[in-house]
Amino acid sequence: MAERTLGGPQLAALLPGAAEARPAYRHLARAIGDLVLDGRIALRVRLPAERELAVALGVSRPTVTAAYDLLRDSGYAHSRRGSGTWTALPAGRAPSGVTRALAPPDTAIDLARAAPSPPEQAVTAALAAVAPHVAEHTRSPGYHPYGLPELRAAVAERFTRRGLATVPEQILVTSGAQHALTLVLGLLSTPGDRVLVESPSYPNALEALRRSRLRPVSAPVTDDGWDAGLVESTLRQAVPQLAYLIPDFHNPTGLLMPDDTRARVLRAAHRCGTWLVVDETLTDLALDVPAPLPCAAHAAPGASAQVITVGSMSKSHWGGLRVGWLRAPARLVTELAAQRVAHDLGGPVVDQLLALHFLEKAEVPERVARLRERRDALTGALAAHLPEWTWRQPPGGLSLWVDLGAPVAAALAERALDYGVRIEGGACFAADPGVFEQRLRLPFAAAPDVLREAVRRLAAALADDRPLPSAAHRPRWIV
Repeated sequence: MAERTLGGPQLAALLPGAAEARPAYRHLARAIGDLVLDGRIALRVRLPAERELAVALGVSRPTVTAAYDLLRDSGYAHSRRGSGTWTALPAGRAPSGVTRALAPPDTAIDLARAAPSPPEQAVTAALAAVAPHVAEHTRSPGYHPYGLPELRAAVAERFTRRGLATVPEQILVTSGAQHALTLVLGLLSTPGDRVLVESPSYPNALEALRRSRLRPVSAPVTDDGWDAGLVESTLRQAVPQLAYLIPDFHNPTGLLMPDDTRARVLRAAHRCGTWLVVDETLTDLALDVPAPLPCAAHAAPGASAQVITVGSMSKSHWGGLRVGWLRAPARLVTELAAQRVAHDLGGPVVDQLLALHFLEKAEVPERVARLRERRDALTGALAAHLPEWTWRQPPGGLSLWVDLGAPVAAALAERALDYGVRIEGGACFAADPGVFEQRLRLPFAAAPDVLREAVRRLAAALADDRPLPSAAHRPRWIV
C-alpha cells in the first residue's frame, strides 16, 4: 500500500500561529494533537521530517524534535525505525461505532436524524392525485428493476435541466441513496479495496464500506472546506478503487464544494482510474446560494465516464418515501439492475408514483424558506443559551457542525437523554476512529419551537453539576 505523507508546508498551513506561547514545543505538540482529534489530519499519516517542518515553521529543529517526542509520549504519534513519525490516537479513545438502533423514547426530541417531515396535507393530496395512476399500473405485474419508465424520464430531465444532459437509460431508480451506494459497492469493489472518503462523512455510508470490508482512506473536510491539493495527493498516493464524496451541502458540515475544486477532483480521479461516487442527496437544499450544477457537469470530455451520481427524495421531501436513484453510464446501469434483482425485483410502484408527483410539483422554494426559518431558530437559540459553542453558518443542507470547545460530545449525548434530547457525538461521523469528540451535528429539520426547546434542554444538561457520564456503547440510528 502506498504511504500517505504530509509535507512540511502542508502541515504548517494547518497549524495556528504560535503567538507568544511558551514553551514552543508544547504549543506545537498540542496543536498537532488537536488537528488529529478534529479529523483535519487523518490517522496513519506520516508527519514531515523534523528538519523539513522546522524550516517550514521557522523554528529550531530541537523544538520539532521535542514536540514529536511529546506527541509520541501522549499517544498521538508513533515512530518506525528508519521510516518516520506517524499519526495515531491515545489509548482509551475508542471509536463510538455506528450501528442500527432502537428508537428513542417518544418524549425525546430527536436531533440524531437530519430529515424533514412533509406537511400532512401535501402527502394526502399526493395520494389522491396518484390513485388513478395506481389503478392503471395494476394491469401489469408491477416489477420494474430499472424503475418506472416515467420516473426514470423525470429524473433524467431533472439532471438535464440542471446542466448535465442525461437520458433515461442512464438512470436506475433505487430504494433510496443508501441502496444505490450499496449496489455500486457490490458491483465495483471487492473486500480489501481502498475507498477515499471525506472525514467527517455520512455515518451510514461509512458503515456500508465497513460491512463490505473496504478500507477507507480519509481526506479531511475542515471548517474552511476541502483542500483540493490534499485530495489530489491522497488519490495519487492511495489510488483507491472508489471515492465517495458529498460536495453539495456536505453532511454533516453543510459546506458547498467550490467549482474549481470539483474540477480538480474530477481530473485527479480520472487520472487515477478511480470511480467517483457523488452523493447529491442534499443538492436541492440551497439556502443562501444558487442551486449547484451537478458535479459531473464539471468533468472534462470523457472524464465523466467513471462518475456515478446518487440522489434521493429522503432529505428534500420525506424519509418515509423510500425512493432514490443513481445516474451512471448506460452500460453500468444495466449491470447494476442485474445485480439489484438478486436483492429485490424493483421498488414499490406507489412510492415511485408519489416521487414522480413530488418531482413534477417542484415545491423547492417553499421547503427552502421553511428550512431558513428553522436554521435561524436553531442558531438564535444556541447564541442565547450556549454562546460558548461555535459553528460555521452553512449555505445549505440540514445541519450545523458545532464545535463544543472540549471533547465531551459522547458524554453530553448520554446526559442529554436524561433531559429528553437525542443527539450523537461527532465521532459517529469520523472515517478514522476516535476523532471529532468536540463536535456535534445539530440538524434544523424540526419546527422552530421544537429546536428552541431542544437547545434549552441541552444547555440544562451541560449545566448539570454532576460529572458527565462515560459514553455508553448503545445502539445508534443516524440519518
